[in-house]
Amino acid sequence: MARTVLDEIRESVPARMELNVPMADHTTLRVGGAADVVVYPEDRDALARLLGLLAARDVPWIVLGNGSNLVVRDGGIRGAVVSLGDGFDAVEDRGEDGDGRRLVRVEAGVGLRRLVRWSVDQGVGGFEFLVGIPGSVGGALAMNAGAWEAEIGDRVEELEVLVPGEGLRLLSRDELAFRYRGVDLPEGAVVVGAILAGQPSDPEHVKARAKELYQRRRETQPVGRPSAGSVFRNPASGPPAGWLIEDCGLKGVRVGDAEVSQIHANFIVNAGRAKASHVVSLIGMIQERVYVNHKVKLETEVQIVGDWEKGKLRIQE
Repeated sequence: MARTVLDEIRESVPARMELNVPMADHTTLRVGGAADVVVYPEDRDALARLLGLLAARDVPWIVLGNGSNLVVRDGGIRGAVVSLGDGFDAVEDRGEDGDGRRLVRVEAGVGLRRLVRWSVDQGVGGFEFLVGIPGSVGGALAMNAGAWEAEIGDRVEELEVLVPGEGLRLLSRDELAFRYRGVDLPEGAVVVGAILAGQPSDPEHVKARAKELYQRRRETQPVGRPSAGSVFRNPASGPPAGWLIEDCGLKGVRVGDAEVSQIHANFIVNAGRAKASHVVSLIGMIQERVYVNHKVKLETEVQIVGDWEKGKLRIQE
């Protein structure tokens, strides 16, 4: 990617840019090489301009939320990382609807922690299951994040997406097909916001439920240690991934500083200075062992992106 592309972004897109950004500093697992550039568009219009420019220049890009559920290879990312942060952080109380539900409009860059805190402060039940998940609303919606037999897709009334070349689209609940850890969206669509529905409740009750689930998470998951969240999807039938991995005797197994959590076997933690190569090797080892022992092919829930080696920059100053 020629220098003029950066100039075009500077001239035509209201956005902040950082060059040669170590992705280990922007992911919850704390691994990954540098991205050519991270761009922080100021708002939806800036995002639309940016994606149009990148498409016209044939520059690959990915969207970054809070950096959870993501493994960036050690060579980093050739192209652009688009971060939906400060320009996508609005939380707007929409009050009750005709069915007695409490609605909130929330943008993609809002952290799930902030959404749960809002629900506690406002006395809105239905979002407590998100407590302790270290992601953003946009990422949670794109992957239909869930826990404790609940999913964020259950709460969606309307989804706002930006489709490159088409602009903003509002998708009603009837137009959306949520599934286990995913949702069907128009090709290339970026989630920028949503209207979610909860139930009016006593704030103390919501707070108590959130505290209960957070304590359960602390007891059953490696909260506070660098990880990307659940590594594998649970199989459609049979025991969950964590049980299968533990049954293979893999808790505590390490490749370099990448370690299968001693608390929950479906988590890989960074025990020090792990590299992405360690993490991916450990993922492969787990998949092989589970298949040999249980004839189950585990599919990754985490996204693995980027290059193994630092190649020629697609974006240069």
